[in-house]
Amino acid sequence: MAALIEEYALLSDLRTGPLVSRNGSVDWLCFPRFDSPSVFSRILGTDDHGHWLLAPSEPGAEVVGRGYIDSTFVLQTTWKTSGGKVLVTDFMPLGGEGSSLVRRVTGVEGSVRIHQALRIRPGYSTALPWVSRVRDSGSSSAPVLLAMAGPDALALRGPHLPQAHAHGHEGEFPISQGEQADFELRWFPSHRPLPPAVDVDAALDEATDYWGRWGSHCRQDGVYAGVVKRSLLVLRALTHFETSGIVAAPTTSLPEDFGGPRNWDYRYCWLRDAALTLESMLTHGYETEALQWRNWLLRALAGDPEQMQIMYGVGGERELPERELDHLPGYEDSRPVRIGNAAVSQFQADVVGEVMVALERLRMAGGKEDHFSWALQQALLGFVEKHFNDKDFGLWEMRGEAQYFTHSRVMMWAAFNSGIRAVQIHGLPGDARKWEHLRERLREEIMREGFDRSIHSFTQTYGGRQTDAALLVMPQVGFLPYNDKHMLGTVARLEQELLTDDGLLLRYRTESGVDGLEPGEHPFLACSFWLVEQYARTDRHVAAKTLMDKLVGFANELGLLSEEYATDEGRMAGNFPQAFSHLTLVRAADAMHGVDRLSLAVDSLEFSGRASEGLGPE
Repeated sequence: MAALIEEYALLSDLRTGPLVSRNGSVDWLCFPRFDSPSVFSRILGTDDHGHWLLAPSEPGAEVVGRGYIDSTFVLQTTWKTSGGKVLVTDFMPLGGEGSSLVRRVTGVEGSVRIHQALRIRPGYSTALPWVSRVRDSGSSSAPVLLAMAGPDALALRGPHLPQAHAHGHEGEFPISQGEQADFELRWFPSHRPLPPAVDVDAALDEATDYWGRWGSHCRQDGVYAGVVKRSLLVLRALTHFETSGIVAAPTTSLPEDFGGPRNWDYRYCWLRDAALTLESMLTHGYETEALQWRNWLLRALAGDPEQMQIMYGVGGERELPERELDHLPGYEDSRPVRIGNAAVSQFQADVVGEVMVALERLRMAGGKEDHFSWALQQALLGFVEKHFNDKDFGLWEMRGEAQYFTHSRVMMWAAFNSGIRAVQIHGLPGDARKWEHLRERLREEIMREGFDRSIHSFTQTYGGRQTDAALLVMPQVGFLPYNDKHMLGTVARLEQELLTDDGLLLRYRTESGVDGLEPGEHPFLACSFWLVEQYARTDRHVAAKTLMDKLVGFANELGLLSEEYATDEGRMAGNFPQAFSHLTLVRAADAMHGVDRLSLAVDSLEFSGRASEGLGPE
């Protein structure tokens, strides 16, 4: 059985993101990219679906320390047994042509026996690889465990290689004080020769140095500075170093409702997440990264706007067909396990607005448009105009009927508003008069159709009476002030309708059937972070701090958040770690600290192209 979601740690080499459980098992790993097929799938099944365990063999062994080295994704776990203590260091080397996972065992006190179990299952555990022992091509000629299946090859190097056992490999070895054992699991294409071994000492120094330098650029003060920094690091860790595509999460099918069908593949790049990440990076001292995310957005959107998607593969791939993996039982029997995402083909009218708002804030901070970037944005506004009267499936990717979602209509307003500002403030060419007309039509329509005077609240859909946490985005994009009476009435209605007994905000009432799925889910953390922002901006400081502290307290000891939190069970739910949760955490902390995102009142942003140091955009 897989561990609790909050017991996992994320590793990253800016290509992929394995999860390591508190008990020392790597239960999820996709090679070579975030969205590649997994080679370890235990988190969605059993031991036989692939994992790599490295931990003391003594049944009573206890974890007495666990954490990342400073601002890194180098994980250190200290184990204590009756015979002594050991330190296990897990990390992924950065740079180079391939991906490796390195695990170092160091004897701290006495002597401890270490148990190792390895089951490699490529292709989401559809392939049983051919495993053999070969001699290393390097000067050591040490034995290497080589596994091959179709296009995938994995090589395990180390001083104590496990022995074949029941379609896997297992073994034990002693480690005493002062001794050290390094293991490297290297993926490479099966048609290529075995790559050389990693210099573990050098790779560890490089990884620690890279993450430390990247984190040192974070611009944030205040009581929440630490969680903001870790959240920004998570966003960086979920970003591919070559393409700059950011995945929503490194996992698929971790359930929103345990035992239910709300299990989705989040290993893709949503335009919305990329836009919000751009803004967060810009606000916190990562101007070069903001430009990198802008470039990914523009590349993904290039072409006919009619072919625009809401999400893409890490490299901008368009084909993300959804299918179910019936051979995997799912996390705690939550079926189906899905790969791909059918929402890719949905029309979501808010997406262009998300992109345009982010790019406008980039301009406000000094970012320059070129002939390609502004022309593409003009084309996107033309797309919004063409689909002015079309219904959509909304921010939450409803699988029911298309409707006029109030949040989507507000984001269309925001798209035109950003275009108008580009002309009037930044002197860019464009038909501002036409966009002003369309913007005002939308404002009048939203106030007429999206606001129910009988309940003094905006509603989820035109003509409906239920609310939606996404309505909290309205003041964030400038549609209304945070303290406007219409917003305050909406907040009161949200508190009445969607606030749980534990003080967290639901997205909407799933019992309404609006999403076309069986009812039932736990509170999305992003919604409650939005509520913190609303409270902070309207001087409800006690409520803001109370809720913020509760939400931050849901993070595990490594500072990682999932998509949802099951308050009735006191545990995380949904894909993990979730970019959207960390993005909204950063926004909420900014609101608590008084950062004005609408005007981007930050210190001396200059796009001088801060030099990259080491790997990728630094």
